[in-house]
Amino acid sequence: MTQSPHFPAASLEAVAHPADGLLSDDLKLDRDADGNLALTSPPCPKSKAFFEQPRSNATPAIQGQASTLDAAIAKATEIFRAARHPLLGGLATDVYGMRAVMNLAESTGATIDHMNSKSSMKNILVMQNSGWFVTTLSEVKNRVDLLLVIGTDIVSYFPRFFERVIWNQEAMFTENTAEREIVYLGGRNLDTSAGVSPNGKQPDVLPCDLDRVPEVLAALRALVAGKPLKADDVAGISRTSLEKLAERLKAAEYSVIAWTGSALDFPHAELSIQNIVGVVQELNKTTRSAGLPLSGNDGDVTAYNVSTWISGYPFRNSYRRGYPDYDPYHYDTNRLLAEGEVDALVWINSFNPERLPPKHQVPTIVIGHPSMQFEQAPDVFIPIAIPGLEANGAQFRSDSSVTLPLRKLRETKLPTLSDVLSGIESALKTA
Repeated sequence: MTQSPHFPAASLEAVAHPADGLLSDDLKLDRDADGNLALTSPPCPKSKAFFEQPRSNATPAIQGQASTLDAAIAKATEIFRAARHPLLGGLATDVYGMRAVMNLAESTGATIDHMNSKSSMKNILVMQNSGWFVTTLSEVKNRVDLLLVIGTDIVSYFPRFFERVIWNQEAMFTENTAEREIVYLGGRNLDTSAGVSPNGKQPDVLPCDLDRVPEVLAALRALVAGKPLKADDVAGISRTSLEKLAERLKAAEYSVIAWTGSALDFPHAELSIQNIVGVVQELNKTTRSAGLPLSGNDGDVTAYNVSTWISGYPFRNSYRRGYPDYDPYHYDTNRLLAEGEVDALVWINSFNPERLPPKHQVPTIVIGHPSMQFEQAPDVFIPIAIPGLEANGAQFRSDSSVTLPLRKLRETKLPTLSDVLSGIESALKTA
């Protein structure tokens, strides 16, 4: 499909990947005269899939039948007007889109929840309960000498983490990054190849079943605090190995303990994260250490930052009482749908067309990626411009310390999420 000539064929540099938590902004792309993009460097499977996905000729649809944008917005407005408790879910968007979400939630008494909240809430609950000492990607890049990774290989979620943050050639406070020590603790069958240093130094791996990570972390916290451990092993990891790890953490000048909420997929994982935070707290009595909670895929870090600065609360927040009401358990998307507590769902997904709304029986409006395909057509589908690809925007990085601009790389006739949500809000006010 030939687009407007406003964006001619060109080589693009310093492009950011908006759907990845690292927000890598060193990508180089080639754009042809039709607006198709090709990743030229550096190699990254996630970035390649995002930017090179074939373009779609999607149009708005009502119950699977092609429609105009005005008619689709009118139908969505009708669904909102009939709803007593609408749910704005998915929320895979950028700062601009999330601001529009918050405006619509407040004006319609809606509840908001992100598609990744199951993993994100594990971190948020710990931060709210006891606080934590965490670092930034830049600090890790410049200072870390010992990286302890809990329950994940990281690269399954963030393929370029080690390339950009650990094995970087230049660092402000480290002469030779290849001498950094890497330890993987917990999990099975991890891809630890990225943890091999440029000079061939192998990482240390202390494997155990994922559901036994909680007891290993409790034991490590006790050892770091100087408490004796009577057991000969914990979850198959010898006491001697855990004692050596505790001593290495104490001896490090700047250790970092990294994890992803998605990988810690077992009941009450927030208690394990609290043990990680406890280890960091104990280490800081005598040396320097920090946690690194890695997230941000599908814009979840952006969503809870925008929600927090506007309402005072992260997602799983509701305006149904006329003011922000936060409940991390009651306002979970799956629970609300399973128990029939909402009567309309708006599923917002700008980045990954494979992330579809959960199956349910309530009227559904999908506002999202133009390549989305449905087994059962929603009541309304409105394809939108993708931030960082077809629309300008802004996105928070995984560590919440940096917000980067997203560039519009090609033309599209599709509206932005803000356009659509503002249209619905305006129609509701004038009805």
